[in-house]
Amino acid sequence: MNKILDISHVYAGYDNNPRIIKDISFSVFRNDFLGIIGPNGGGKTTLLRTIMGLIKPTEGKITFYNDKGNNVSKLNIGYLPQLNKIDQKFPITVHEVILSGLSMSRKLPAFTIPQRYKQRVEEVAEQMGVEKLLKRPIGELSGGQLQRVLLGRSIIDNPVLLILDEPISYVDKLFETNFYKILDEINKRMAIILVSHDIGTILSTVRNVLCVNESAHYHCGTEISQDWLDKAYDSCPFEIVGHGAVPHRVLRKHQ
Repeated sequence: MNKILDISHVYAGYDNNPRIIKDISFSVFRNDFLGIIGPNGGGKTTLLRTIMGLIKPTEGKITFYNDKGNNVSKLNIGYLPQLNKIDQKFPITVHEVILSGLSMSRKLPAFTIPQRYKQRVEEVAEQMGVEKLLKRPIGELSGGQLQRVLLGRSIIDNPVLLILDEPISYVDKLFETNFYKILDEINKRMAIILVSHDIGTILSTVRNVLCVNESAHYHCGTEISQDWLDKAYDSCPFEIVGHGAVPHRVLRKHQ
C-alpha cells in the first residue's frame, strides 16, 4: 500500500507553547482510514493544522508523496471542521458553499462559472443527498443537512486525503448512521483521518487508531480484546470507557 504522507519526530505548537505535540511519528496510506482520539487540549487539532500546513513543525519533518511514490511539496487535502465553527447566518447558498471547495486550489471566475464546475457541484450534491437544496440559504438547513453540504465542499476537488474534525458532534443519531455510510463510499477514493471523542464510533468505523496526548501512540487495527487493552493501552496516555463490543472498563491513569 502506497504512503501519502510520513510524519517523522514532529514537534509543533504556537508562540506561547511551541511544543503542544511532541515527537510524533506515523504514516498515512492511500485509502487509509485513521481514527485519532485523545483528551481535550492533548494536541489533536494542532496535529491536524500541522498536517494541513497551517502550522510549521518546530522540529521533525512531514513528507508528502504522489501516486508514484515520489516526494511532492504538498498534498490535496479536504477538510471538514467542527459544525459549531460555521456561521449559519452568513448569506450564502448550498450551491455556493459546495462550489467554494474548488476555489481552494484554482482561481474561479468572478461572475461566470464554467459549466463543468456547475456539473461537478450537482454531482457532489446528489452524492450527499442535498441536490434539492442547492438554491437554499445555509441558514435554513438542519444540522445534518449542513454537515452534508460541508462534506460535499470538502471532497468536490477530489482530495487525496480528507480530514474530519469531530464531524458528528452537533447532529442527531439518525444522521450519524447515514453520515458514516457516506464516508465508507468516500473512503474508496481517498484516505480519511477522523478525529472523534466517541471511541465506539472510532473502533467500528476506522482501520487504525492514533492516540494523541502531546505524544502519540499508533495502534494498527481496531480488534479489541482484554489482552489488547492491557498491552496497548498501558502506554496510551488517557483514560477511556468502552461500550458495545469494547470490554466495559475504565483504564487506570498512566503516563
